[in-house]
Amino acid sequence: MDGEISFFELGVADSERARTFYAGLFGWTFEAGTTEGGGYSIRTPGVPGGVHGGDPGAGPYVFFRVDDVQAAVARVRDLGGTVDDVDLGGDEDTVARFGRFQLCHDDQGSPFGLHQAPAGA
Repeated sequence: MDGEISFFELGVADSERARTFYAGLFGWTFEAGTTEGGGYSIRTPGVPGGVHGGDPGAGPYVFFRVDDVQAAVARVRDLGGTVDDVDLGGDEDTVARFGRFQLCHDDQGSPFGLHQAPAGA
């Protein structure tokens, strides 16, 4: 359903330290090497996530589910928001596994993401 939180991403300086910390804190499980930059995919009891290193001081990225990321991007712009030029597409295998992602800002500059789940999800 459009608008549900469907994915989160943690940007950290060191993905291995983050794995140790969040596994110890929440009991999350991690699968190595499945995100860009050699991070981890995260299995939680609810929303799936990922963690990537090399992003010190970043806050969590929250992604909202949409049926069509291109149509949603157009709507963001129509409503006065902006769309980052960062390519989160990945290769076709990554898209088939995780879906499509786009970072955006609302009309007041607050960041959020759009996530189109992979086919069949």
